[in-house]
Amino acid sequence: MRITKSQTEKNRRQVIQTAVDLMTSQGFEGTTMKQIARAAELGDATIYKYFPSKEKLVLAYFEQAVADALVQIGKTKGLAAFSLQERMQLLIDALLEQFLADREFVALAHKLVAGAPLLLMGEDLPGKTLLKQAFADMLEQAEEKGEIAACGFKPSLAALLADSVYAITAYWLRDDSDEFANTTQMIDLSLDLLVLALHSGIVNKALDLGGFLLRSQLTRLLRDGNGLLDLLKLARSGLARGAA
Repeated sequence: MRITKSQTEKNRRQVIQTAVDLMTSQGFEGTTMKQIARAAELGDATIYKYFPSKEKLVLAYFEQAVADALVQIGKTKGLAAFSLQERMQLLIDALLEQFLADREFVALAHKLVAGAPLLLMGEDLPGKTLLKQAFADMLEQAEEKGEIAACGFKPSLAALLADSVYAITAYWLRDDSDEFANTTQMIDLSLDLLVLALHSGIVNKALDLGGFLLRSQLTRLLRDGNGLLDLLKLARSGLARGAA
């Protein structure tokens, strides 16, 4: 019997959620594709039509979470009137909301992804293409509305923002403050700093040359956590004075 597109999507989501549940309770190494298939009520061989390996299943979870977050924010009333900072904040918040129910699995999966340096620094980060396009659209709209100065490096900046989402996720996974208050503050300060810099026009094509360094330093800061909020506050204060 031919399987419809909607049934295929339903099966795919079922396999991903089943993998999340099993890996959360049994660990990545302790979970087999056969166990996932049977728990998802699929044939032992059928599961491979959806995902060729456990690693692909983990990556698919992030791809799905990003796609679902974008659908969620697309339904926001009055979205067209939102500022650039509000749009970016909405996307990041929506993604972390997707992760919240599966936080233990996300922590496990994040370690697996972080253990692949070439994957982290390349275009193959799960969900990166979708995130990059979403941020590029936001930057384009902000430029057209005059929110930011003319920006000739939007693709590079959009890619950097997409990468930063994974660094933010790493920070969130270690955040033990009440209701993740430190993460909320860090995101707010980071986006405020970025929008100030873009509005002032002081950011230029040096971002293309310094993007790799900036990304690696941001990842290190978010991994270590020490002094990050203070650093962001200092930078924001300096830009605010310069714009005054």
